[in-house]
Amino acid sequence: MEETPDKLFFTISEVAAMFKVNASLIRFWEKEFEVLKPRKSTKGNRLYTKKDIENLRVIYHLVKEKGFTLQGAKEKLKQKPVDEQNKNLEAIEKLQRVKTYLLDLKKRLAE
Repeated sequence: MEETPDKLFFTISEVAAMFKVNASLIRFWEKEFEVLKPRKSTKGNRLYTKKDIENLRVIYHLVKEKGFTLQGAKEKLKQKPVDEQNKNLEAIEKLQRVKTYLLDLKKRLAE
């Protein structure tokens, strides 16, 4: 996922684009995961905060990247709160960036 821009609120289409998923999947996950509670505008449009996006990032990681079922992801979130899961996810992402950098460096040195 790309970096989150500096904004207070994001629309569902912006959030869906960040995760490269359909907005319908985001709405579905809202019903499935209690931790997702976006605000609604006066027109009824969903407005997501950075915290909502962090929560979605953890859910996305568990379901889409790790292959958990929805029930499995819910149980994992009960075992470890989203904040702890998010710290683990951040560490994994940093390690992946370091790995990519080192592999690129190795390739350049071999040339």
